[in-house]
Amino acid sequence: MTTETPLTGKVALVAGATRGAGRAIAVQLGAAGATVYATGRTTREQVSEVGRATETIEETAELVTAAGGEGIAVPTDHLEPGQVRALVGRIERDHGRLDILVNDIWGGNFLLDFNTKMWDVELDRGLRMLDLGAKSHIITSSIALPLLVKQPGGLVIEVTDGTAETNKGFRENFYYDLAKNAPIRMAFILGEELKSVGATAVAVTPGFIRSEEMLDIFGLTEETWRDGIDKQPHWALSESPLYLGRGVAALAADPERARWNGQSLSSGELAREYGVTDADGSRPDVWAYIMAEKAAEAPEKAGDKPSMDDYR
Repeated sequence: MTTETPLTGKVALVAGATRGAGRAIAVQLGAAGATVYATGRTTREQVSEVGRATETIEETAELVTAAGGEGIAVPTDHLEPGQVRALVGRIERDHGRLDILVNDIWGGNFLLDFNTKMWDVELDRGLRMLDLGAKSHIITSSIALPLLVKQPGGLVIEVTDGTAETNKGFRENFYYDLAKNAPIRMAFILGEELKSVGATAVAVTPGFIRSEEMLDIFGLTEETWRDGIDKQPHWALSESPLYLGRGVAALAADPERARWNGQSLSSGELAREYGVTDADGSRPDVWAYIMAEKAAEAPEKAGDKPSMDDYR
């Protein structure tokens, strides 16, 4: 093992690795030398309810291998315990171990009705968000953790939107709020349970992420994303999925990562701690900016508005 590939010999499962942060995390774990099982519902043969055929788990696995790891694509619906059991059984047969579990399952953006009262949201629509953002994580952890805890040093990463601090505020949709706060609490609870066996659980969040889906919404590409700043000022502090991917890979390679056990960390915090940057060399921290912006608006904390330049 070299310093460039500190995760050589480690086996990771990235649940929800089809696109966005999940794909980037899988690729960066591979770049650090890990064997990565990339799972999701969209393959070259079938498309999930998200409706995006342009990103597949096979492509993610190929990117992992190209980055220097070993990528293995396994189609899996993480709401189906039988499929998750088959997946974990395969990992155990092939490697006898699981070192890193990343719960990045979501795919519920198309269900969002921001600024809609809870009682005006269709119940089935809201419950589906909770299934995708919380129940899927619970099923996966329940089935995968017995393998992960067979040896000390395991790591569980819960990917969500926001940290415990930023999510104290209103997230504008009852079901989305619950779905994105649940993984934060899961990491805390699992951290308490895992520390007795020498394992760690951490929740992580990207900032304003330029995922494939988000770029399409804005009608932009990774090359033209700055054109979106006029439509949404916070877009100036946006980040590519690579940013969180690098932060998570650095966290996974940190022999002292237990100090983060049970906590929630943003991509900006990971970048400061581990010295990683986005592809363009920047270190955006939109969550810190939003919190500073809110503090400046509070009467008891009145002061100058924060400058975005201080959070790039």
